[in-house]
Amino acid sequence: MATSPSSAPIDPAAQKRPLGLGALIAGLWVPLATVAGVVTSWQVEGIDRDWVDRQQAACRHMPFPAMEYLAAWTGPVLGISAVVVCVLLAKWMRRRHGVRIWETKWGLLAYFCVWPNVLTILLELFTLYATYSPIDSGPILGDCRFGGP
Repeated sequence: MATSPSSAPIDPAAQKRPLGLGALIAGLWVPLATVAGVVTSWQVEGIDRDWVDRQQAACRHMPFPAMEYLAAWTGPVLGISAVVVCVLLAKWMRRRHGVRIWETKWGLLAYFCVWPNVLTILLELFTLYATYSPIDSGPILGDCRFGGP
């Protein structure tokens, strides 16, 4: 009589193997990418503030810094990559070792860090939108007369 295939791995020794360095790196990537994404999105504000200050000090409009675009794109890329790595890690652990992601310490770390990361992706996408959105008034250069009244 034929039996239906089960979801357990074919090799019983596969469940006893340790997860290895790849699972450690993937498990640590999720919290590191989450924090790095938020930090780079925060840096966009600092770069923009410095750009406005330089324009006001020079009393002229200056080109928009390309570094701000790079930092604005880095945040969402890191955030989304953290979610993708966590999902792939969960599938790999389930398929190869027959354990759920929260049953190992590195998987549990990735699992708990991926949920707040979903909220930080929204912040990073808003920062990216704000970087590309046109500013109606632009930076106020102030009184640029030299010598004063």
